[in-house]
Amino acid sequence: MILFVFNLLLAIVWVAITGSTSFVNLVFGFLLAAIALAIVRSSYGGVLYLGRIRRILMLLLVFVCELAKSVWAVAVTVMSPRMDVKPGIFAFPLTVDRDFEITLLANLITLTPGTLSVDVSDDRKTLYVHALDCSDPEAIRRSIADGFERRIMEAFR
Repeated sequence: MILFVFNLLLAIVWVAITGSTSFVNLVFGFLLAAIALAIVRSSYGGVLYLGRIRRILMLLLVFVCELAKSVWAVAVTVMSPRMDVKPGIFAFPLTVDRDFEITLLANLITLTPGTLSVDVSDDRKTLYVHALDCSDPEAIRRSIADGFERRIMEAFR
């Protein structure tokens, strides 16, 4: 986050130096500053934050895809003449350990139709999730671990 602020400050300095306050000049200054930060990043040991933005966008894309799939699945379940569902609560072992990551994972699960984050254990190692159809909790665990949790770890570590 600090690199983004630094990049923005460099873009504002660019606008001040050039004397043109157009949006296009600000974007050009932002890109120029990003390139400059990428060139000197090895000297201060940082990582390229634009790569993090790409990984966050991939997390967003995974969320939108999961959202679309679960909306369809819930709609088909609700519209079927015989709702053959087995609702239940299952324990999801957490790989993420920071509060922000746990909260983000719980919110992504809750925002996805058909699932709801219920509670986090006191030791922050288990997330309890309610699923509309809990007939195969292991498949749901794999889906969460391979989708949301993996992308969160890629984006924020």
